[in-house]
Amino acid sequence: MAVCRSVIALALVVMTLAATARAESTLTELIIETRSGPARFWVEVAATPGERVLGLMFRSALAPDRGMIFDYGAVHPVAMWMKNTFIPLDIIFVGGDGLITNIVAHALPRSTRTMSSRGAVRAAIELSAGTAGRLGISPGDRVRHAIFATDAP
Repeated sequence: MAVCRSVIALALVVMTLAATARAESTLTELIIETRSGPARFWVEVAATPGERVLGLMFRSALAPDRGMIFDYGAVHPVAMWMKNTFIPLDIIFVGGDGLITNIVAHALPRSTRTMSSRGAVRAAIELSAGTAGRLGISPGDRVRHAIFATDAP
């Protein structure tokens, strides 16, 4: 039993280190145009099914200016959960036009509660919990990123 726990712990450490290394090498700029001005972030892009499934799972921290954008490639309803995600997050759903449609603030770590986009979206953005409220990010704000047809940074 102790060997099994050790193997699982080692696997989690390896997965965390691999995810962190991947994160640092593939950051892209993302800007959210809020009423009080632009908010700039550096995000990982989760574009493949495997990247979207892994997301920010097993991470122990997320810097205030970092995050992840989930590119679904097409516009459709999306649902997410926080299972195996160890840090609280704000989840921002974005339509195909680059406008924020819905925000789930302070999603609870390790929760299996489903969080819905409440409509068709092209992407979801995960940021550290409290970021949306602190920066005044709201539905209707424009997201500028390479995956949208809007002026990318």
